[in-house]
Amino acid sequence: MSQDKLIKMVSQGDETGAGKGHVYYTRKNKKKLAEHKFEFKKFNPLVRKHTVYKEKK
Repeated sequence: MSQDKLIKMVSQGDETGAGKGHVYYTRKNKKKLAEHKFEFKKFNPLVRKHTVYKEKK
């Protein structure tokens, strides 16, 4: 993956805060989505559930 287009997705944890801080890396089209911050629900292997991941840099 090209390093200049990578963004870091950090887990917010589940309801109790478990699994907070787990990281996924993904790419983003900065020409079209420059002002938008990504927020996805992805699988967190630390708590074995889907949790909210938000874009950090």
